[in-house]
Amino acid sequence: MSDLAVTCPRDFFAQWIAEGDAAGELPSGQEYAWFLGGKKPPIEPGERLYVFANGLLRGYAPVTRVAKTERGWAICREGGAVAVTLPSGTRRRLPDVHRSQVRKARPA
Repeated sequence: MSDLAVTCPRDFFAQWIAEGDAAGELPSGQEYAWFLGGKKPPIEPGERLYVFANGLLRGYAPVTRVAKTERGWAICREGGAVAVTLPSGTRRRLPDVHRSQVRKARPA
C-alpha cells in the first residue's frame, strides 16, 4: 500500500471543508476529486489520500479511482472520510506516504 499526502491551499480550505461527504456523514453517492497536473500520481484505489491544510494533517479518505483528465489526473473519493487533526507542534511521520503539492481541489 502506498498512500499519498496532498496539501490544500489556504484560500481553498473553507470550500474544501464545505465540499460534502465530510467525516462522519452518511455517504451521498457524490464523487469528489483532487486534480493534479503532470504524471500519474503514485496511488491506487483502496489506498488513502491524506490531506494537509494550514500546516496540520486534517484527515484522509479512501481512494475510489484515479482517472486521466484533459489537464492531468483526478484522485477520486466518495464517502468514508476520516477526520484527523494532530495538535500543533506534534511531529509525526506517516509511513510510506508520498507528498505532492496540489494547486486546486474541486469536486468532480
